[in-house]
Amino acid sequence: MASCFEQEDSLFNFVVRDGNGVKGLVDSGLSKVPDQYIQPPNERIPEKISNSPSIIDQQLHTPIDISLLDGPSHDQVAEAIVKAAESFGFFQVVNHGVPVELLESLKESAHRFFEQPPEKKAVYRKEVSPSPFVKYGTSFVPDKEKALEWKDFVSMTYTTDGDALNYWPNHFKEVALEYLKTASEMVKKILEVLIGAFGVISDESIVDLVNALTGSKMVNINFYPTCPNPDLTIGVGRHSDVGTLTVLLQDGIGGLYVKLEEESGKQKKGGAEEPQWMEIPPITGALVVNVGDILQIISNGRYKSAEHRVRTTSRQSRVSIPLFTSPLPTQKIGPLPQLVDTDGIAHYRDLVCGDYLNNFFGNVHEGKKSLDFAKITY
Repeated sequence: MASCFEQEDSLFNFVVRDGNGVKGLVDSGLSKVPDQYIQPPNERIPEKISNSPSIIDQQLHTPIDISLLDGPSHDQVAEAIVKAAESFGFFQVVNHGVPVELLESLKESAHRFFEQPPEKKAVYRKEVSPSPFVKYGTSFVPDKEKALEWKDFVSMTYTTDGDALNYWPNHFKEVALEYLKTASEMVKKILEVLIGAFGVISDESIVDLVNALTGSKMVNINFYPTCPNPDLTIGVGRHSDVGTLTVLLQDGIGGLYVKLEEESGKQKKGGAEEPQWMEIPPITGALVVNVGDILQIISNGRYKSAEHRVRTTSRQSRVSIPLFTSPLPTQKIGPLPQLVDTDGIAHYRDLVCGDYLNNFFGNVHEGKKSLDFAKITY
């Protein structure tokens, strides 16, 4: 069957325009990945990545108990959250208020959806979807990418409960909505800690700012089919998330890697320093939380959005379900004036959130280059 896709246009039409996705390629009987999915050597993820420094390894393997924020251990837990946001931008949480049974149900529902015949999924393609807020697609920006990502997805932007129940796919609309609601409460609690740590904003203003930073919410259901050549492909390329905070439910297979930016996360190679990458280990019942670009901007660079990527696997298909939070597209964003006063300089300009989002989604994944759109160069 692979010969059917020797012409670039035929593969693009089959995968993208006809809505068959990567899953359709796999089901066609491919024994090797088409050339359009082969990544340049510098973008591939090796099977074995050297171990990171033990302190970072320990932090990523030891989830933070969010429930302890409501007790006498509040200060210690808050300090752990702030430290993670200031360093490599990733941490894991447990006792987060999202029922574990709900998480398991969501993963199972995701697999059932993507196992459907292509025509059942293709009804949610952008061109024909019953709602502009529900989109089924593949890769990230397939029209512009030199090498496609080995991923299919459904994205669902929240507007109202009624819209979600009417237009989100039946397989997971109820569990995805409940996931969004319960995880969003946790996001607000974490943001209150992170913004409160600045020490320059009143409690009332913190609540207002948190609400503004989470005015828009979107759930993605990501599906990574088995890949015959995982050493040549990527599930998602190097990028930082565009929003405020992301919450990620990953399954037990793994494959999510974060770039370690600190000096302790660099190693020598040929006399030069190279950043290390570390896998975020799957922990049963835990959720992964990471800082997005907008939180880095409003914190004037104190909190670091995390560059990350996803590896493919030949063993079995996997799913991941991120909840993205961000301001509404009409919201103005920029470094908090109180922090600019304290720091004596603004590292980012004020801009409209929608402009930043359009820049991000209109370009291919390229590390943290999206932040250049907001940076001030002195």
